[in-house]
Amino acid sequence: MKGAPPAAHRQGPRPLALHLASAVTAWTSSLAALPLLSNGSLTWKPELADAGRALERSLESVAPEALVDAVETELRARADAFLRGLVRYRAHPYRRALADPPIIWQEGTTRLLDYGPSGAPPVLVVPSLVNRAYILDLAADKSLLRFLTGAGLRPLLVDWSRPGEVERGFGLGDYVAGRLEAAAIAAAGAAGSRLCVVGYCMGGLLALALAERRPELVGALALLATPWDFHAERVDQARLLGRIAEPLAQGCAALGEVPVDVLQALFAALDPLLALRKFSRFATLPEGSAEERDFVALEDWLNDGVPLPLPVMRECLAGWYGENTPGRGRWEIAGRPVVASRIAVPSLVVIPAQDRIVPPASAAALALRLPQAERLALTLGHVGMVVAREAPAALWQPLARWLLRQAESAMGSQIHRGGLSKGT
Repeated sequence: MKGAPPAAHRQGPRPLALHLASAVTAWTSSLAALPLLSNGSLTWKPELADAGRALERSLESVAPEALVDAVETELRARADAFLRGLVRYRAHPYRRALADPPIIWQEGTTRLLDYGPSGAPPVLVVPSLVNRAYILDLAADKSLLRFLTGAGLRPLLVDWSRPGEVERGFGLGDYVAGRLEAAAIAAAGAAGSRLCVVGYCMGGLLALALAERRPELVGALALLATPWDFHAERVDQARLLGRIAEPLAQGCAALGEVPVDVLQALFAALDPLLALRKFSRFATLPEGSAEERDFVALEDWLNDGVPLPLPVMRECLAGWYGENTPGRGRWEIAGRPVVASRIAVPSLVVIPAQDRIVPPASAAALALRLPQAERLALTLGHVGMVVAREAPAALWQPLARWLLRQAESAMGSQIHRGGLSKGT
């Protein structure tokens, strides 16, 4: 969206030093564990115990020196694959070249982008504050927003962009009661009707707050991988994030925001070896293939993040994760609690089963709170649900059909479905 494509010299995967250190730690720990494996004193996790004992039995006749040589050879091969994948990605010629649609409203760094066509049922799309909005418009053939346009809808995307001097002092109340409400008023005014609102991840929580505060603007609500009960799963991890909020705020006080690399490090902590697996596999992809291009496009987006204002970070980590304020009915925007049970509009709660970022149980809790909720369960992940090869059939088409049904119900007449046939 706003801003040029990633620079010719890519910084990613960010933070690079952390990913390299994680890979080196994994490799060296394999060598360090060999003596314990050889003498049978290696402790296995319960779920790995049977496989571990089978491995020990298979190595009983192998000389220790031969085993060390074999492991070192394998580690060198794995290191080579990882580094080849990194170099190949950083030198890849792909650059995102999609032009932004027209801007119909702007305040500060926040813009409302109109994917048209005028006269079609309006859909206000609210992404996360942490990542760039263009994950929903990644490429011409990887664009949920352009698909919705072709289906006969009018997506209006809230692009938060990078916080400027004013936004660096924002809390969630400033974003919701200020920017998002103003964008929604502009969208409803341009369309001449109430809005279907689609929120993605953190954007789903912001969309919920909008619907609760301004029911006259919101006629239906679709929530994609939106957390609600932050203690439904991995509660110890959530509370740990809550405890680091204040030290993190103090460490970043001079900047007035949490830098991208720090945020990326928090995401990396969910799966420290993910980059090692991804880039090792990338090294094996055929050059010039669509799969290679898709990997680079998505990785560019992942590394093209935006900083987070310190007040927002405190509310999210200390409040959402540490104290579970949404799930306990304690989350407030501009002094008013956001209570899901008061949001009496048709709602669609989309729950990706393979989501590492938003545990499925956290999102499922929201479906239990909303009075008119439908559930859509997917076998995809947090990002895959919008850009994977399976995304059009799994999410795009059912989401478009649901939005069109809500628009038809609101208007009391049939809406032309554009590119969506009855069989999709």
